Amino acid sequence: MKGVILNINPAARIVDISHGVAPFDILDGALTFANAYKYFPPRTIHVIVVDPGVGTERRPILVSGERHFFVGPDNGVLSPIYDRESCTVRHITAEHYFLNPVSPTFHGRDIFAPTAGWLSKAYQTEAFGEAITDFVRFTMPKPKLTGHTMKGVILRVDAFGNLITNFTAENLTAPVVESGNISLTLNGKRVLKFAPTFASGKAGEAIAVLGSAGFLEIAVNRGSAARTLGVNRGAEVILDLV
Repeated sequence: MKGVILNINPAARIVDISHGVAPFDILDGALTFANAYKYFPPRTIHVIVVDPGVGTERRPILVSGERHFFVGPDNGVLSPIYDRESCTVRHITAEHYFLNPVSPTFHGRDIFAPTAGWLSKAYQTEAFGEAITDFVRFTMPKPKLTGHTMKGVILRVDAFGNLITNFTAENLTAPVVESGNISLTLNGKRVLKFAPTFASGKAGEAIAVLGSAGFLEIAVNRGSAARTLGVNRGAEVILDLV
C-alpha cells in the first residue's frame, strides 16, 4: 500500500497509526482511528483498512470531514467521524484510479491506497464518485442508567492489559473526582479507587483512571488489569452512583 501511494505521489508523507487492530474487529478499528486522527494536520488523508467484507458488495468510500479525509470500507468503521463532524460521504466508483487488476482480497492495495494517493495530489473529492447518504454507521455503546447504578461495558483491552470502558468524565460525579472513591463492579470484583495516574495504585491493586482518550480505564500499576480481574472485552461494568 505504501509503495502504491508513493508511486502516485512521491512527496507523500506516510505515518502508521496502528497495525495492531484485532483481526476483523470493526469496533476496535473505529476506536483506534478515532483516538488519533484529530492530532494530525488539516487535509491529512486517513486510510482505514479494517475490512472483513473485502471483495463483497460492501462499497469503498471517501469521507470528507471538517479538516481531514478518510478512505475505507463502508462497514461502519468510520462511524466515529459521522458522530463528531459534518461529513460528505462518496461511493468510490472512479475505477480508472484503481490498480488493474483489482484483487478481491486486497482492496487496501488496489482501491484504497491509490485513491489516497491520487486524492493527495489535487484533493478533488468529487472526481472519485457520487455523494451517498445511505452509508453504514453504528452507534458506539453507551452506558445505561438503571436505578442508582450505571451499566457499562469493556470496549477494548490495550497492550498493557488496561480495560477501557465506555464510561467518560460525564458519567463521574463530583464526589468521585474530588474524593478518589469510586465503586465499580466487574466479574464479581470491586474497584474502589479513582486515581489521577497509573502509578497511583499499589502493586496488584486495580484502580480507575480517566485515560487520554476520555474513557474511564481500569488499570493495575505495572500489571495487567485484564489478568488480575479475569475479564476481557465485552464484560459488563457496573458503576454505583451513590
